[in-house]
Amino acid sequence: MNEKTSRVLEIFERINQIPRESKNEEKIAQWIRDWAEKRQFPVKSDHVGNLVIDIPASSGCESGPIIVLQGHMDMVCEKSVDSRHDFSKDPIRHIIEGEWLRADNTSLGADNGIAIAIAMALADDPDIIHPELELLFTVDEETGLTGANAMEPGFFEGRILINIDSEDEGVFTIGCAGGVDSHFEMALSTEPAKGNNIVCDLSISGLKGGHSGIDINKGRANANNLLARAIRIMQSHTEIRLLSFSGGTTHNAIPRNAAAQFLCSEQNLSLMQEKVLEFEAILQKEYQISDPGLSLSLNLKADSYKNGQEEAITQDDTDRVIRLLLAFPWGVSAMSEVPGLVETSSNLASVNLAGCQLNILSSQRSSVMTRLDEITIRIESLGMLAGASIKNGLGYPCWTPDTGSALLKQCREVYVKLFDKIPEEQIIHAGLECAIIGSRYKGIDMISIGPTIRNPHSPEERLHIPSVGKIWEFMTALLKSYS
Repeated sequence: MNEKTSRVLEIFERINQIPRESKNEEKIAQWIRDWAEKRQFPVKSDHVGNLVIDIPASSGCESGPIIVLQGHMDMVCEKSVDSRHDFSKDPIRHIIEGEWLRADNTSLGADNGIAIAIAMALADDPDIIHPELELLFTVDEETGLTGANAMEPGFFEGRILINIDSEDEGVFTIGCAGGVDSHFEMALSTEPAKGNNIVCDLSISGLKGGHSGIDINKGRANANNLLARAIRIMQSHTEIRLLSFSGGTTHNAIPRNAAAQFLCSEQNLSLMQEKVLEFEAILQKEYQISDPGLSLSLNLKADSYKNGQEEAITQDDTDRVIRLLLAFPWGVSAMSEVPGLVETSSNLASVNLAGCQLNILSSQRSSVMTRLDEITIRIESLGMLAGASIKNGLGYPCWTPDTGSALLKQCREVYVKLFDKIPEEQIIHAGLECAIIGSRYKGIDMISIGPTIRNPHSPEERLHIPSVGKIWEFMTALLKSYS
């Protein structure tokens, strides 16, 4: 690991000492502001907390164009089931394994803390030759790009923007999908249990999960869907009354775990345990490649025998909930004309049933906006038929590639000269802030790059350390080329 890579990782580790879950970026924003003010770099923020830091040009480079280096301050906070990590206060612990950096049973936050670290290291290095820079750091990217959505035109000046939020070194991202979230609410009826019942806990765990855009084509299981399938099988053998259902945490992560609690007859417990073991074997065979750690378990809750003492969801509404979850679309629904690229997908992202209220969050993506509308309307219609009320988020547009981009040409030439290799160019099935920024700042030239990150939005997230060094080399050469 060279000195420059070490410096970037030192800054990244310092960033990871600071809580920065989406919608709670105040502490990281203040730390960045303090860093800028200490160096006398002008810094400003807008009404939602986005930051712009102005970095003066190197001596003799004042006539070059302003280059915007852009990333987001928040991160997806995911952890393993047995982790006691508290993202509101605990630092993320870095672990190096060979060429890779990971965290201790949590998401690493390289998406997108590494962008902040790279931009700050470039701005702070007196050896880097560069034109005037603007460091643009946004808030709340991970829950729907809301920081970029709230940004007013004129907040920054540059018309060449390098987004550092892609996850494959040597690949230039030049386009992305649009997306929208749909929030479902459904009131349910309850009534006292009748007869002798037991309370059972059913859970599914050990799934890989991952990014609901980038990893959606890998055939990974959705915990919410599989848990509903398991309950439906059990319903064919005994009456089940739901008490709770919970799975998934965020719109852009494929759910890895889900759990339900329900009432059933004491005399059917042995049969239920047998059916769960049978279905676990079926699922393990179905997902032996994508989710080899899949586990399904049924446990009797201690002191759970009830005789008319427990309020539970009615039989009719239990059926309604399970049928709705089984009918809910998730995964890839259409492939693009571009080979290997997903065009349209949806993610049954989170389900929460507590008391007599069911809440469901679904996230849809597409690189064709009319197809995005179509799948969203289909999901809305499904919810309405089940008696739910639906509210859609603001959404964001797709980013249409500009293959004639002057920035793309410049990046390509610099990369080939540095590494004697032609970089790949891609459109991704995920949301990037470039889509919104491009819609607000007409004529802006943009590209997205980044070091190699694997399994973002999950506790298996890891960062390829040598790729950080290559991004550093590329960025220093590219900035110099504009000077």
